[in-house]
Amino acid sequence: MKKLFFLTLLIGLLSCSKSNNDPGPDDPGNTSTDPVTVEPSSEIGKGQPGVVGLSGIDAWDKLPASEKNRIKGWNTIFMHQSVGGDLEDGAEANGFKFEYFDLSSAPKGLCGNVFSVSNGDPVGKMAEFKKNALAHKSVLKIAVFKFGYADINDGNIEQVKTAYKQMVDELRGQIPNLRFIHITPPLIYIVTKDDGNAAKMAVAQWMKDTFKDKDVIYELEEIESNNGSCKLGNVLRICDENRSTAGCSSKNQGVDAAEGQGHLCEKAAGRISKAFLMSIYNAGK
Repeated sequence: MKKLFFLTLLIGLLSCSKSNNDPGPDDPGNTSTDPVTVEPSSEIGKGQPGVVGLSGIDAWDKLPASEKNRIKGWNTIFMHQSVGGDLEDGAEANGFKFEYFDLSSAPKGLCGNVFSVSNGDPVGKMAEFKKNALAHKSVLKIAVFKFGYADINDGNIEQVKTAYKQMVDELRGQIPNLRFIHITPPLIYIVTKDDGNAAKMAVAQWMKDTFKDKDVIYELEEIESNNGSCKLGNVLRICDENRSTAGCSSKNQGVDAAEGQGHLCEKAAGRISKAFLMSIYNAGK
């Protein structure tokens, strides 16, 4: 009888010991492979103003996934045409898709849309951008405006600068704490003569002088020209390895002409868009 009692007691103790050593769902020893879905936080920080250029590509690569994913929770609008579509395609290839928004559908996370105003009408684009931003002033956190490569020329530099500064100031006044990302105007490929790149360079420098202490500047010109290594005389141009050609075309814009355009090769867009994503991260980190 005593032997039976001690045997029962021993079995009970062993059972408790085994149960206590089993890892639970919150135990570091738990090796469960069940997927855990974590929604990106919509909390936005103070941000870090300044210029994001070539070094932004490597900086993005070095960010942990948890930090990268934070930008998915920040309500951002990005309005553009053509080269902006290349940047969206590149961002999506890196796992960060921009969803569609318009005047009636509010932005939630990363959102983009193409201007209905034609290329070559920068003032019209600014009016459209302002209208879209104000339509969503209650939820908007980050605003990204991008000129097209046909929007700026030697004849309209001052007009563009004045209208752009006015747009930014008005939006800043009507949407408290709105973050801006300014994109330096995209370059075209030039072989025989400059066709507006010098004007774009002038606007890019003005953007940096005017906004870099308060906002983020995405230095697309620096990246497209490989930090100035590609130029005609003293005028920057988009480098061969970055432009859309028969050997590496733009995903949605096709193959560029021999001179005068500046779409991004699909492979290059994937690389170049990393600095764009880093710009968004800096705006809200």
